[in-house]
Amino acid sequence: MKKAILTGLLAVSLGSALAVVPNNTHVIMQSADIVSLDPTMIYDTSSGALGENIYETLVKYKGKSVSELEPMLATEWKVSPDGKVYTFTLRKGVKFHSGNEMTCADAEYSLRRNLVVNNSDSGNWFLSEALLGTPSNANDDNNITWAKIAKAVACNNQGQLVLTLPAPDPAMLVKLAFIGQAIVDKKWAISLGEWDGTEKTWKEWVGKDLTDSALSNKPSGTGAYQLVRKDASTYVFKAFDNYWGGKPKIENVILQIVKEQAARLEALKKGDADIVETGPRPVLAQLQGAPGLKVYDGIPNNTATAIFMQENIKDPAVLGSGKLDGNGIPANFFSDVNLRKAFAYSFDYDRYIKEVLQGKGTKRTMLLPDSFFGYDPNVKQYSYDPQLATAFFKKAWGGQVWQNGFVLKASYRAGSVAAQTAMEILKANVEKLNPKFKVELQPKQWSEFLKNAQQGKEPMIIVGWAPDYADPDNFLYTFYSSNGYYYPRSGYKDSIMDSLLEQARKTTDRAKRKALYSQVGNRAYETAPYINVPAGVGFVVYRDNIKGLEENYNIMLSGGYYWKDISK
Repeated sequence: MKKAILTGLLAVSLGSALAVVPNNTHVIMQSADIVSLDPTMIYDTSSGALGENIYETLVKYKGKSVSELEPMLATEWKVSPDGKVYTFTLRKGVKFHSGNEMTCADAEYSLRRNLVVNNSDSGNWFLSEALLGTPSNANDDNNITWAKIAKAVACNNQGQLVLTLPAPDPAMLVKLAFIGQAIVDKKWAISLGEWDGTEKTWKEWVGKDLTDSALSNKPSGTGAYQLVRKDASTYVFKAFDNYWGGKPKIENVILQIVKEQAARLEALKKGDADIVETGPRPVLAQLQGAPGLKVYDGIPNNTATAIFMQENIKDPAVLGSGKLDGNGIPANFFSDVNLRKAFAYSFDYDRYIKEVLQGKGTKRTMLLPDSFFGYDPNVKQYSYDPQLATAFFKKAWGGQVWQNGFVLKASYRAGSVAAQTAMEILKANVEKLNPKFKVELQPKQWSEFLKNAQQGKEPMIIVGWAPDYADPDNFLYTFYSSNGYYYPRSGYKDSIMDSLLEQARKTTDRAKRKALYSQVGNRAYETAPYINVPAGVGFVVYRDNIKGLEENYNIMLSGGYYWKDISK
């Protein structure tokens, strides 16, 4: 995108063409598109970064902490001695963008709506687990009734929100800090044609896809910023005059989706953007020392990234011949553990650390941040070894893979240089082992990429996981359990692994839980369901006239910071 286009957009949005971003405006550029602005469907970091500024949750992480919570829309809460009942006192005088006043009815409606919808594209499974004892919705679990939902989430006579759990869940509060559990405007939602909140109609909304809902297109939250308008590439926000926390210092925020990395970097250097998605660490060489820029480096990495090998591919269109004849692959291609190990030994982890992470990276033993409880550095891990890769390729499918070859279609998010580089490293290493091996790389838009993967249609993808809440179960169950969120994307099912994970999430003994997670890590090494991509050290590059970003940066936020906390 050229500067002329950007200034034109600023002119349309703010009323005047400007050479650089004015002090009352914050311009952000990224490559990923926005999936949804309906909280019940926000389950990717790109959408979450916007949602965090439109909507608010009952509680939030305090400052830079990833474990300590503080009030947001709830002013205080109490937990019963048995850990099953949570009672929240709600903040008074809070207005939605529509002008409606927030009451307990809105909080009740929001969480009930999440339990009702709870489809596979949303993050409501862990709320349902806590409040209903199952990650499923009513279409998949006949034990879920309206009576159970109504009992789990209800307002008492004092106007307090009461959550009643079937069993204690020590992660309940941090689950409520996730943006998907934000409080929406009940009256506004119903006026748009969303669920009316009643028992009479709830079954009609179970599992419904609300990605492009009316609420997504016309959101009304309690957050510091409200959406003015949006199109395919631009989202324009303005500060909410009646925000309960006081009007923010930044008046306007513009998010622009700019696919070309070079265009984003140029805009940042010229001052046409305040902060951009830079891409991987090698980009720093182009930005360090540039006038007007500041680098915030050394940000802890709380994500886990993996290359998925789908064991039950559900799209004949990507299978080619669908056979082990050198012209495609069968749907269960990756169900052979020898093949998965062959690919794991084909990835050059050290090269990725050197080229993509500029030497500032760590190989992880398991798909869990090494700063989290439960991480075991002593678990065995794979390394780049062409000889072992060859040996396992020759074992795979009784020798048919080595003898006949294959054509594999692998995908990555369009615009992600790090993901593209990782897949190119794997492709090159696999193809040079045997001339009959072919790996075809396909960049895809974020929304298409997520949808196809969730439906099990992608043979191989690279994707990460940002925590919903700070607990090892949120990573390890997500990746490795056949009941986990990523199961449809991997098709990985192992009875031993499932048993270990179920035990770990139920025990309250910290030492026993830690030992179980070590066993999870070792089982993951033995079965090789994923290729663990090394984790880098985070950094952000932004214009040096931005104040408050580093002081308020929290790695548990999708966007890293609230717009209301910065100024110029």
